[in-house]
Amino acid sequence: MSTATADAAPRPSLGKRLLANTFVRILLAVLASIGTMALLLMLSEIVPKPMRVVWPTLLAAAGCMAGYRFYVRNVEKREPLEAAGPRILPELGMGFGIGAALAVGVAGSLLLCGALQVQGLGDWRAIFKPLPEQIMVATFEELVFRAILFRIVEERWGFRIAATSNVLLFALAHLPNENVSALAILATASAGAGLLGVYLLTRRVWIAMGMHFAWNYLFDALMSVPVSGHAARGWIQVTPAGPEWLSGGAYGVEGSVVTLIAWTAAAIVLFRVAGQRPANVLPH
Repeated sequence: MSTATADAAPRPSLGKRLLANTFVRILLAVLASIGTMALLLMLSEIVPKPMRVVWPTLLAAAGCMAGYRFYVRNVEKREPLEAAGPRILPELGMGFGIGAALAVGVAGSLLLCGALQVQGLGDWRAIFKPLPEQIMVATFEELVFRAILFRIVEERWGFRIAATSNVLLFALAHLPNENVSALAILATASAGAGLLGVYLLTRRVWIAMGMHFAWNYLFDALMSVPVSGHAARGWIQVTPAGPEWLSGGAYGVEGSVVTLIAWTAAAIVLFRVAGQRPANVLPH
């Protein structure tokens, strides 16, 4: 008589099988992070409008991070190393420096060739208004695209599928934005590749967050240039001039061929550097 049946290990419960499913894990992680962020934003509406200054979006960003860490600890049963670490501030600063260098390089090139023109200065205090929103955007986009989508897909299907799908999804997520163009989607895809490349340097989100924030914030708050089709409200009044393929037009510099070239070059360098780092392994 065969003992195979008697010796077989018990089948995992339905709950364990669901939590092992890649798509379920992605869904739960997104709900934990973005769901917490959205809930906090909705709850802040209870407070009278004059009192809803700065703190709701900053609280939402913190809630997004807390929700993700809660998911990792309670579903994946481990420490969220990709959203932790002793070098958070230095890595955020490094990312800000990389993003600022890219933004200044692109803006300077476009100003020199006349594709952007400075019309004057507004109120310098305008640089503070976009700050909390851009912190929130950089936080939840990097958590969703790098810490959740890329990491979980890579664990299941490997690096190539994860990287390709991540860059593609990041670009497609910007399709609903106003004044989007085919060139803008290509440039956004190259930015997604650059942000993924910088994430791979440490397998933590902080450098990518700093880089993402610096790019968005400097164009929005400092140069008043639309960011991915969203209207800017900054200090230096800069307007597009010349052909849209060069200036980016109403979509912002993310629709410019100069941005496509700059981010593609950055992505190539970052991927090469990341591939040479011994620390470039899956967190465990």
